Amino acid sequence: MTSVVSEPSPFRPRHLSPSSASTFRQCPRRWKLKYIEKLPDPKGEAAVLGTFVHQILEDLLSLESDKRSIDAAKNIARELWDQIPDDEDFRVLSLSDTDAKGFMWKAWRLIEQYFAIEDPTQVDVVRAEQRLAAEIGGVPFFGIVDLTEQVSDGVRVVDYKTGKAPNSRFVEDKLSQVWLYAAALAEEDVEVSEVRLMYLTSGTIDRPIDSKAVNQAVNSHRQTWDHLCEAIDTQKFPHKTGPLCNWCPYLEHCPEGALEAERRYGPRN
Repeated sequence: MTSVVSEPSPFRPRHLSPSSASTFRQCPRRWKLKYIEKLPDPKGEAAVLGTFVHQILEDLLSLESDKRSIDAAKNIARELWDQIPDDEDFRVLSLSDTDAKGFMWKAWRLIEQYFAIEDPTQVDVVRAEQRLAAEIGGVPFFGIVDLTEQVSDGVRVVDYKTGKAPNSRFVEDKLSQVWLYAAALAEEDVEVSEVRLMYLTSGTIDRPIDSKAVNQAVNSHRQTWDHLCEAIDTQKFPHKTGPLCNWCPYLEHCPEGALEAERRYGPRN
């Protein structure tokens, strides 16, 4: 009797998060260097700042609603600031004392702007920093929702943003992340009634639940997954050059990106 040797299953990532999908769409070569070759990809100052601000808000909203004051936020920020010298991502920034103080004040101004946007004592928290793992559109999805809150007509998904609000023509693209969260929550029998992008620099972008937009986001995520799997199977991860090349941590591994960065911004120091 002849035995049948099965072909080994092709490698597949355990999941595809919105950030991983965005990296692949931006530049497949960068995705390979980060997720397959696992080269270091240190966070920049803006990303570390965002993580710090998110932690303040998470801790604030974990308090009883009547205790979510500006003074409570200050105490939380001070406690977290005392811990930040031990944070590896912060240490990598190698900030001077003056720059570190500037970092702290940038974070605090964003918290002040949060209080200007909404009254946290009125937020009916369902879950904060909720980890989601589900299959949506046939894709293993993973993401972390900043906040789900109870509102008058159901549950709202909220994603905090510490950067600038997008130009109007890019808003729908930015909303795709919260639409994916809505799809993943539906797999847990949580019916989302609306989504919100909260830009702490400027205000909120709110949308009622839109099944068409959710389906479009899920289909786009599926297409990215299919293209990613094809790249893995063929071992073809083409580069995509553009204005972001200058900030890519992998320029020494990408001669095309290095040339693009030099063309746009001049020789690197």
